[in-house]
Amino acid sequence: MDARVSEVEGAGGGVAGAHLAAVVARAAALASDLRLDAVRRWKAERPGRVAIGCMPVYVPKELIHAAGALPVGVWGGGDAVEIVRGDAYFQSYICQLPRSTLELALDGSLDPLDGMIFPSTCDVIRNLSGMWKLLFPDRYARYLDVPQNFDPEVGGAFYVAELRGLRDELARLTGIAPDDEVLRGSIAAYDEHRREIGALYALRAERPWLVPTPELYQVLRAGNVLPVEAHRALLREYREATLAAPRPEKDDTRVALTGCFCEQPPLGLLQTIEWAGCAVVADDLALGVRFFDGDVAAPGDPVVSLARAFLARGRRRCATMFLPDAEAKGEALVAEARAAGAEGVIFAAASFCDPALLD
Repeated sequence: MDARVSEVEGAGGGVAGAHLAAVVARAAALASDLRLDAVRRWKAERPGRVAIGCMPVYVPKELIHAAGALPVGVWGGGDAVEIVRGDAYFQSYICQLPRSTLELALDGSLDPLDGMIFPSTCDVIRNLSGMWKLLFPDRYARYLDVPQNFDPEVGGAFYVAELRGLRDELARLTGIAPDDEVLRGSIAAYDEHRREIGALYALRAERPWLVPTPELYQVLRAGNVLPVEAHRALLREYREATLAAPRPEKDDTRVALTGCFCEQPPLGLLQTIEWAGCAVVADDLALGVRFFDGDVAAPGDPVVSLARAFLARGRRRCATMFLPDAEAKGEALVAEARAAGAEGVIFAAASFCDPALLD
């Protein structure tokens, strides 16, 4: 990621403009924190703390939070990392996500992580989880299967068992075995976080000139290295700052951006799309921090609530999720684009990405 593309454009001067610039600069620094310095500081504040890396697209961070650990988004190095050693483990023509993740791990950038969770997204990530266990046998590693059958009695029951197993493993790792009440508190914290993200996306759809997508993306990505409570505060501060800073209204072409669910596009590409006169009003960027639509909290067993949320309110049109009705994903994309008032759709796909290209 090119951290240089982080200046606040179009905002007026004065105190409000300066405050907005400071918020965006802070988010940009966190978004480009590939050596996880923020995580190192978080662990140094209280020795013994545990940090768990979470690969795209989706990991149940509520379980990690409830176990007293810090979920850390690991989304590769993008265009900020020269891949050398990573190409010794994967074909050089596939997406950069697994190759650059290994590059960062081998050069020590990911040393603050006590473990990694690899969700079921594609064969490459499955292979990466195995390589991780061979390369770092002293660190926790978990390949997390997610349901591809959305019947609560089939895929739902399977996923509940997966989540319970993950909760038990995290408890052994951190020494904290959260009860249902603690897990409900973590789910509530993430529900508040999701509402803050939803408010930002609603504001962008209504007035996209106030929330340029390159800024929004960096603010979202900053959540990779922050506790959820701190990121929620950053999201709120950015929304309040961009509402307070005067920006001229633009009549750009409103578009939806899709295909960025796993490997993230270069920040410069997002900037180029907007410089070309397109206002992105819907996207599948940064699903690692915004996979669910709506709240997860529900009466009863909180693990079951997490599983049911995945089945009913997860990103059903995400390419990594199998749906027997192939047209359903297209219909969902059309509905999302229309709801945001998009006039067109830009399709983007990572190099050699089987899920995206099959879609």
